[in-house]
Amino acid sequence: MNMKLFMEIHSDMPRQGPGCTEATRRAFENIPDIPQGVRVLDIGCGPGAQTLDLARLVEPFNGEVIAVDLYEQYLDEARQATEQSGLQNITFQKADMTDLPFDDASFDIIWSEGAIYNMGFENGLRDWKRRLKPGGAIAVTEISWLKDDIPETAHEFWAEGYPAMQTVEGNLEIIDRCGYRILDHFTLPENAWLDNYYNPLEKRFPLFKDRDGSDELIAMETAEIELYRNYSNYYGYEFYILQQ
Repeated sequence: MNMKLFMEIHSDMPRQGPGCTEATRRAFENIPDIPQGVRVLDIGCGPGAQTLDLARLVEPFNGEVIAVDLYEQYLDEARQATEQSGLQNITFQKADMTDLPFDDASFDIIWSEGAIYNMGFENGLRDWKRRLKPGGAIAVTEISWLKDDIPETAHEFWAEGYPAMQTVEGNLEIIDRCGYRILDHFTLPENAWLDNYYNPLEKRFPLFKDRDGSDELIAMETAEIELYRNYSNYYGYEFYILQQ
């Protein structure tokens, strides 16, 4: 994949994956006993849509959000959005989610929307757990199979794109194995995929149609979008809210 072109196509997007304010709020509201001065780590923050939502949610608790991403482009977009919002309780830092530069037991909440797949669901839950304070919570979204009778077309696509993809039940077993208590889980609505991610992305494709390597990349992205439109009943992002 031409990563430079990929980053250009994905620039100036509201999100770098499915998500919505309503889902972020619902997940946050399922976390009990939010302490004053709550510290939230947003891993893989992208351009910061959920980061801003989190910052607003923790304001009544005099809380702060520390947001990290590997790509400076997304951090710049998130910083700009934060400046425009007027929020003062967000700090951004460039960091690799597999090697976070924070002490153990540093955060009350760890948050990650559409990013934990980069290190694997179980690996992420195990590794990030040590960053939590005792009794802390983790909220993550992970693409999951929603039914057992998966159409062959969808199965073949994700067997190549994300072979570690599990059913919701399979992920719940992983969560239990990692030593978390499940507070709640729910499936993101279709508008979180289409209105907030795929439709804005699709509108950018004509801007890059004459670029070297764009045909293959755009075809790959288009196939993913059409797959979701055809088979959204069979897979989606599941929000898992957990407590150690």
